[in-house]
Amino acid sequence: MTDPKTETAPAEKLLEAALNHVPFDGWTEPTYRAAVADSGIDPAVARGLYPRGAVDMALAYHRQGDAEMVRRLEQADLSAMRFRDRIATAVRLRLEAVEDREAVRRGTTLFSLPIYAADGAKAIWGTADLIWTTLGDSSDDVNWYTKRATLSGVYGSVVLFWLGDDSPGHQATWDFLDRRIDDVMQIEKIKAQLRDNKLLSGLLAGPNWLLGQIKAPDRAPDPDLPGHWAPPRRP
Repeated sequence: MTDPKTETAPAEKLLEAALNHVPFDGWTEPTYRAAVADSGIDPAVARGLYPRGAVDMALAYHRQGDAEMVRRLEQADLSAMRFRDRIATAVRLRLEAVEDREAVRRGTTLFSLPIYAADGAKAIWGTADLIWTTLGDSSDDVNWYTKRATLSGVYGSVVLFWLGDDSPGHQATWDFLDRRIDDVMQIEKIKAQLRDNKLLSGLLAGPNWLLGQIKAPDRAPDPDLPGHWAPPRRP
């Protein structure tokens, strides 16, 4: 008899079954149906777990990689690193967490379709958010958004480079990543110089005040609001 504590959850079992078919059929409906058949999960349960079928499976696979990245980041000793190197390390750990590059390639193809582009952008934003949050970002103003937007751009470009990289140990990818991070640091340097310029500071006082009113989203949404669910509290 299977120990309930070690039994694979239905969602994970379905995803594992799907990964056997993704290299051949991509994140498609045939892959979803094959995963349901192979896993033995009731079709109604499977549809409840992944309402959009393989699309939601692809997103679950991405989140699985994010979780592994966070686990590796929390175990790594980053204390002696510059912050830009911590960011680069996080991106590298995210890519190294991938066990099947073809699954990522197929996911990139899926989320390049206009109908799923928003899902792909949201997934990349989520990765960038996790990196900043895990590294201790405490910004609560417009910088919260610009940091994640910039890192999303870096991460997206590095993934595309990595997918076509056949260099030993993906060294070309890590060099590309370092160049992208350096480009971002140059932008931050220019922004700092502009802030220190008294004339420009005066001219930009209005726009800066307006930007200062932008706040980071609440990370603990009210569970009573529509669309949010909270498990019942234990007595």
